Amino acid sequence: MLILFDHSTPFPLSSHLTGHTVVDAKTRGWERLSNGELLAEAERAGFDILLTADSNIAYQQNLKERKIALVVLTGNSWRLVQRVVRKIVVAVNAARPGSYTVVEVPIRQA
Repeated sequence: MLILFDHSTPFPLSSHLTGHTVVDAKTRGWERLSNGELLAEAERAGFDILLTADSNIAYQQNLKERKIALVVLTGNSWRLVQRVVRKIVVAVNAARPGSYTVVEVPIRQA
């Protein structure tokens, strides 16, 4: 699958998403687009998944008509995201067009 990381997604996560192609929004010049514009551009460009740590995206956008899947992390500190990499990989692999999945990232070290 073709995955777009927005500016809030820790890029080291990409090395754990084997079998997928990951592109950073900044590489495309999309880092300043609003959520709606980013979703529209990503769909036009053929991305399958938007991976983001912007948990407000579901409240700011009408996701019913979207073809792109969204995987949302509840945090973006790489130190904490590393603890749930397996859950993120499962969510990405299970994503289907138009799906919306939240992966809980712990708020602090246990």
